[in-house]
Amino acid sequence: MKILVTVKEVAEVEDEFEISGLDIDESYLEYDLNEWDDYAVEEAVQYSEENDDVEVVTVTIGPERSEETIRMALAKGADRAIRVWDDSLEGVDFLSTEATSEMLAAVAEEEDPDIVFSGVQSDDDANGATGVMLANKLDMEWAAVVNTLDLDLDEGVAGVHRELEGGIEELTDVRTPAVLTIQSGINEPRYASLRGIRQAQQKPLDVQSLDDLGLDTGSLDSPLERTSMYEPESEGDATIWEGSPEDTAGELADFLRDKGVVEG
Repeated sequence: MKILVTVKEVAEVEDEFEISGLDIDESYLEYDLNEWDDYAVEEAVQYSEENDDVEVVTVTIGPERSEETIRMALAKGADRAIRVWDDSLEGVDFLSTEATSEMLAAVAEEEDPDIVFSGVQSDDDANGATGVMLANKLDMEWAAVVNTLDLDLDEGVAGVHRELEGGIEELTDVRTPAVLTIQSGINEPRYASLRGIRQAQQKPLDVQSLDDLGLDTGSLDSPLERTSMYEPESEGDATIWEGSPEDTAGELADFLRDKGVVEG
């Protein structure tokens, strides 16, 4: 049996940064595994530890730099990884959800998993649509925002507890193969041990191009285009007072009087 987990490397921005062209300058970025994908990896690894003959495979779309992040998922217990990249992706400013799901679907069709896990959303784009769109392309059943999971691949059923709008929660069964988007809090992601990190260096990491997946650059076309990037102007300023409570309380009172919030 096989669980395929889609993962993404996301950029974390420093508090102070500069914009270069249509993006944030690379020197102000640090990269890490997407938070929601970390929960998806943990859910898959826990299931594989509790059941024999379950292989956990991760797939990501990213440049060579992202291999360090991918190997963290391997260090946490995934068995092997696939990285999709192509020279034609280098100049793409904005990779649409449609293009992303198209590439992930091509990998899934080749891997033929029993179930696919995906994080609910990514820390950077926060579209929250990739998992559902992937299910549509694979013609699989799906459930989004899953916060409790009772999975039985032998029986081909996933009992899911998921969040709906308005605070409503739903409990339902989904037939596998299926795509589930995993919500944060479903488990407690483990830290990668030193032993796991060493073992991850020996685990298979396969790099596939668009040609390998039977796709062409037409699959990257998007109706969306990034035209500019800028820091929005602040709509207000914060005033900070330092000192003892007695001193700052008086300064705050004077400030509120000046603003007309309280009477003098």
